[in-house]
Order: sequence, then C-alpha cells, then structure tokens
Amino acid sequence: MEMVETKLFEAASKGSIDSLKKLLKEDLLILDRVFINCFSETPLHVAALLGHIDFVTEIIRIKPQLITELNSLQSSPLHLASAKGHVEIVRALLSVNPRMCLARDRNGLTPLHLAAQKGRVEVMTELLHAEPDAARLTLYGGENILHLCVKHYQLEALKLLVSTISETEFVNAKDNDGNTVLHLAVADKQVETINFLLTVAAIEVNSLNLNGKTPRDTLIQTRRHVRDLEIQESLKRVGGFGNQNTSCWPYGSFGREDG
Repeated sequence: MEMVETKLFEAASKGSIDSLKKLLKEDLLILDRVFINCFSETPLHVAALLGHIDFVTEIIRIKPQLITELNSLQSSPLHLASAKGHVEIVRALLSVNPRMCLARDRNGLTPLHLAAQKGRVEVMTELLHAEPDAARLTLYGGENILHLCVKHYQLEALKLLVSTISETEFVNAKDNDGNTVLHLAVADKQVETINFLLTVAAIEVNSLNLNGKTPRDTLIQTRRHVRDLEIQESLKRVGGFGNQNTSCWPYGSFGREDG
C-alpha cells in the first residue's frame, strides 16, 4: 500500500476529517484508487466499525460508492456499524443507500441479522424503517431472524420484530428441522421468552417439527430445569399438548388427555 493510502487508513482509524481533507488536497484520486484496489477493508469500513460518525459522513459525501464495498468477509460498512450498535452511522449510511439492508455477508447474514443477534434494538428500528422486508430474509440454515433472536437470548429484539411483523407465517416459521421459535425457547428453558411468545395471538402452540413433536414434547426431551413445571403449566393454559408418551416425566403426564 502506498504511503498516502496508509495515511488515509490512519485518518479513518482516528476519525480525523482534517487529515482526510489534507490527503485529498495532496491526491484528489486517492478515494478512487481505494475504491478500485482495496480487496479488504476500505477507510469507510474502518470508520464505521470504530464509530467515527463525522468521518463517515464526510467520506460518503465525497465517495458514496464506498457504501457498497465489501471486505474479505463480504461485510459492508453497514454490517459493521449495525453489529457495533453505531446508530448515527447506520442512519447516515441508510440515507444514501437503504438497499444495503438486504446485503448478505459470507455467513449469509444481513445487517439486521447482526443487529438482532447482538440485541441492538435501536439499530434494528432504523434498519426496519428503511427496509421492512429485511426481516423476512431467511438464513442459509432455514431459520428466520426470530430463531436467531432466541438462539442468542435477545428477547427485546424478538419483541421488536414480532410487534413489527405479527403475521402467522412469520412468527411460526420453521427451521430445517421443523422447529418454530417456541420449540427453541422451550428446549432452552427460556421462560421469559416462552411467556412472551404465548401472548402473541398468531403463535401456534401445537406446531409439529419434523419429528412430529410439539413444543410440549420438546420440554421433556431436553435437560431438566427447576422451571420445567412452570413452563408445562404455561403451555397447558393456552391449549398446548404433547403427542409423545410422557408418563415417565417426573412431573406427571401432560399429553392430550390432560389438556
């Protein structure tokens, strides 16, 4: 990398607009060369990751095309800012190119997916406002963004998504094993998440996975937990039943006959 380009990356890491302007005076084409020659991170990636809003604002004013550039992990500057929770930077990037909400990184994750798994609710709000359909994009494993929230214990993110898109198909989406988010929450004994999901009108409490098991069946096939009985009763109250033989369960049978 040439000396002037090295200085540009140093300016990005410090968020120095003065250094950026000085470098542009020395070489008007420096950003064009970075745009063409960078195969890893651009200065915009660096500034977005580190939260330098003023630098980000200035560089996208001069070279807005940098917003679409991907690093070696196929992450855009919006991916990095979203994961880190830099709301102002997310807002600035979206104002130029909201379609980057739909871009996937090497793992198939969008900026919204990354924000959800980190619990960046304020960032998620901005992303959903810019591109509501970003929430509907599934992961490569067949999961949707709600599965991601449960797996990463992000209840507030889950609540935001369900309040934004409450459609039956969305809240009852199944992964490649046929599990809904309720299956996952029950299997992991996430009591607060379970209780929230059971208040959602569209939730299907007796949805079957590919093994023919309902969420209540899932309860006894996972590790025992001190709150198992509480989960069982919560499911029963909303009409949840089990398809499997549960007579050996220490808290008693809770199959169809006890509903």
